[in-house]
Amino acid sequence: MRYLPHTDSDRRAMLAAIGAKDVDALFRDVPASARLDQPLDLPRHQSEMEVERAFNRMAMKNLSAGCAPFFIGAGVYRHHIPASVDQLLTRGEFLTSYTPYQPEVAQGTLQYLFEFQTQIALLTGMDVANASMYDGATACAEAAVMSCRVTKRKKVILSGSLHPHYRSTTETVLKYTDMSTETLAPDPLAMEDLIGRIDSQTACVIVQNPGFFGGIKDLKPLADACHADGALLVVAVTDPVSLGLVESPGAMGADIVVAEGQSLGMGLQFGGPGLGLFATKDKYVRQMPGRLVGQTTDTEGKRGFVLTLSTREQHIRREKATSNICTNSGLCALAFTMHLTLLGETGLTRLAELNHANAVRLETKLKRIKGARVLGNSYFNEFALYLGDGKDAGAVVDSLADKGILGGVPASRFYPDWPELHPILLLAATETNTESDMDALVAALEQVL
Repeated sequence: MRYLPHTDSDRRAMLAAIGAKDVDALFRDVPASARLDQPLDLPRHQSEMEVERAFNRMAMKNLSAGCAPFFIGAGVYRHHIPASVDQLLTRGEFLTSYTPYQPEVAQGTLQYLFEFQTQIALLTGMDVANASMYDGATACAEAAVMSCRVTKRKKVILSGSLHPHYRSTTETVLKYTDMSTETLAPDPLAMEDLIGRIDSQTACVIVQNPGFFGGIKDLKPLADACHADGALLVVAVTDPVSLGLVESPGAMGADIVVAEGQSLGMGLQFGGPGLGLFATKDKYVRQMPGRLVGQTTDTEGKRGFVLTLSTREQHIRREKATSNICTNSGLCALAFTMHLTLLGETGLTRLAELNHANAVRLETKLKRIKGARVLGNSYFNEFALYLGDGKDAGAVVDSLADKGILGGVPASRFYPDWPELHPILLLAATETNTESDMDALVAALEQVL
């Protein structure tokens, strides 16, 4: 039975208040061709078993990551997750824990978040990290807002190597504020001049390392240039596994580091949920968005954990809040912490080495494809492959899928209005790729190119 609490008079009153003639007026921006003029052609009712079978039949049409050579990346990566992570994650005390606002009954939750923050600070080379955010893209937008708050400036420069989702999310958040964005063109070869664009109005420069097209850069000169002009350097990382080998953003002079934590503890999950990581320097901690768990002692001198420096919208007036994020991705943060704890420092380094070695092995095999070449001269586990003049990477990906291979992401998916990028295919190799996976991809590419 449907539950519709509003009466006809309620609806008439609401429409009158907003100046709409009828309900249809609320949808006038949706083209008539896109609206339904009759109910969807769906079965009216079925038993639970019949619905399960129908869904299973539809699911069998998918080309699963676990059943096919898989080289998709572009911000979400397939890594092996130990079975113990999911097993521990389903324990009742984690799934049904109290909110950390009640520290006396949430010590377990607060402690793992404290450990999570410690791991992120060590991983990024920063002084302090928060208790997580929604995902990497929203963390990036929050970093831009925080930078404007810290510097009291209004201009944010977005590198062309920044993931398009991070860019568009940041642009959307800032669009209706007095802050502005200057977005550089996509840069597969990492040749852009960011230093020359910094001026006295710049609040921050946001870059990604490794970049969206795979390139790795030494960010120290850029950090020095930002600081010389009073701006902040924000560094985004889409695969935290890379920090097992690549120098940390903090060591290269970053003021704020944001990242997507999906690679550790979480599967692909059709693109979500993600896990936003956020870390900064000690001197900016009071401007940092999100939750922060601190360590203290109770009246008996025992160690305990509490939420600290609570400057979010629940605690103070909205206009003084330092965050648009109302909560943290607690269970995802726990999965991340479990996976990273199981790996340890040595294990993370070894995992990163396996990823890079597989990427190098894949590039070597791809060299036999006539007309194709890898763009740039440095990468971690992902790189941009130029397929040749006039080639359409999107059509190539479709052809590979027909052959049972999930062969990367076409740049045109993110940049449909940049035809010069349409021959570019992003390929990611992780520890999950075998020699036979790579050989199958190369053989299929030779056939379709």
